[in-house]
Amino acid sequence: MASFGAWDYVVLVAVMMVSAGIGIYYRFSGGKQKTTTEYLLADRNMSIWPVSFSLMASFMSAITLLGVSNENYQFGTQFVVINFSYGLATPIAAYLFLPVFFKLEASSAYEYLEMRFGKKTRLVASLAYLLQMILYMGIAVYAPALALEAVTGLNQTYSILAIGIICTFYSTIGGMKAVLYTDLFQSILMFAAIFAVIICAAIDAGGLGKIWEVAERGNRLEFLNFDPDPTTRHTWWSLIIGGMFTYLSLYAVNQTQVQRLKTVKDLRSAQQALWLNWPILSLLSLSTSFSGLAIYYYYSTCDPLKQGRISVRDQTMPLFVVDAMGSMPGLPGLFVSGIFSASLSTVSAALNSLAAVTLEDYLKPLYAKIRGRSLPDMQSSFPTKVMAFVYGVICIAVAFIAQFMGGVLQASLTIFGVVGGPLFALFSMGMFTKRANQRGVIVGLLVGLSFSLWIGFGQPKPPLKMLNFSVDDCSRFGGYNSTESTPIVMAQRVDRPASDYFYLYRLSYLWSVVLGYIVTFIVGYGTSLTLRWLGYEGKERIYLDNDKMYINTELFSPPIAKRMKRALARHIENGGDIEITKQNGIHKADFTHL
Repeated sequence: MASFGAWDYVVLVAVMMVSAGIGIYYRFSGGKQKTTTEYLLADRNMSIWPVSFSLMASFMSAITLLGVSNENYQFGTQFVVINFSYGLATPIAAYLFLPVFFKLEASSAYEYLEMRFGKKTRLVASLAYLLQMILYMGIAVYAPALALEAVTGLNQTYSILAIGIICTFYSTIGGMKAVLYTDLFQSILMFAAIFAVIICAAIDAGGLGKIWEVAERGNRLEFLNFDPDPTTRHTWWSLIIGGMFTYLSLYAVNQTQVQRLKTVKDLRSAQQALWLNWPILSLLSLSTSFSGLAIYYYYSTCDPLKQGRISVRDQTMPLFVVDAMGSMPGLPGLFVSGIFSASLSTVSAALNSLAAVTLEDYLKPLYAKIRGRSLPDMQSSFPTKVMAFVYGVICIAVAFIAQFMGGVLQASLTIFGVVGGPLFALFSMGMFTKRANQRGVIVGLLVGLSFSLWIGFGQPKPPLKMLNFSVDDCSRFGGYNSTESTPIVMAQRVDRPASDYFYLYRLSYLWSVVLGYIVTFIVGYGTSLTLRWLGYEGKERIYLDNDKMYINTELFSPPIAKRMKRALARHIENGGDIEITKQNGIHKADFTHL
């Protein structure tokens, strides 16, 4: 087993110290993180560049870096089409959803749900988010630690503790500014790690053209799969439609991203940051995809899993680093720093957002109920820091527990995807419909979550059909010494016809978020209409008067709000009256008669 050299540890420790140093700097500079506005929203004066990089880094985790590279190594390049979906979804997030959130004064995106539907909806949604992110944080730390230990000898326990402690430290003391600037620094390292892999493979191949040639010979190049069959894993339809829904569930309504977008001075700046995020995200995605082809070139004649050198495919990239960069002092350390940075950025994003949700959705309402008054801003900073620290400890604990989960590891990643669709549908019903009500949308959310988890967890699922791997020439790596002991079992599973499996279990994983959205929306809106017809719709919160005449248009997406205002103008032209209403200390006149 290979191990780190002294220079590799120097590089890794230096990266950790820089991340911690950024946290210390922002703890003792500016307002010293004494208010929640500074701690959670960076005083709303950030420039768009660090915010754009942070938007990318928040969900481009180490799992993604290792996984996207491995995706192209195993299945080919069709996955790169998903980058077009990001461009199609960006204007939807920027102009239909973001304006609504930007008008909210609170740090939690889920306060919108209370304003639109009621407190129960807010609590149910925020609880789903908390559980989703806590589990994902632990996996984001554990998965790369497991892969790196297997091939580099870097102790798994030390990796988990290093990532968890450093991340908790700078997130807790430095607040959102520290998180954003460390995300920027760590994003650069993520790019450096991926480009190091590509450059080393290109040098070995004698140029990028040779890598492309070998990939074509190995049937890794595929870009034009338009198969309409939804059971086909990656096609233009699944990648564009499923990719758009996945992107929107993360960048349009997810607390982690909404909170980052609210750190800039105004809505226009937030929209610019979101647009800038697209090329940054796609550049890293495309680079990581090409790194998979680069690694395939290197192992095209001797697949390391078939050879018996690794136990799972996710260890392929770390093994390449050991094989191709092991003789270059510090370069493996740079790669591991990039992988660590991917985990740090994901976890720090989650810690700050979880603290914000806990403060806004639980601590402030509890304080107001007990003390009969609102929690002052100057007094809310300390409990928020405590919550960030507590979630950091929980993250480390979940990372250690993950090693005992076995098959639940993949299941936990599935949770991260299937929860997004129903939550996206919940916000959509609020911003695009007037008749959805709290009782209906909660039923829809629970049914949608149940359906999505059933599709995600349902067994048995057909085995994935991978491309061919070769062990024709392993002389470069010590010969062929396969230790696989289950080829007969695998052959039996592969020989089972796909039609023998339940149809919904055969669907591409990319359709899970789409189906979760559709089921939640149809059930939620349908139940709302039924309850309204029966007279059990409950309190309608979109109205600002008891006569249900005037609607707060700020609760709706701009096109819907614009249509309401046009109706208001016609109402006035026809001789109708308009009443100036005061809500939350603000006089409003942009309401329409239904």
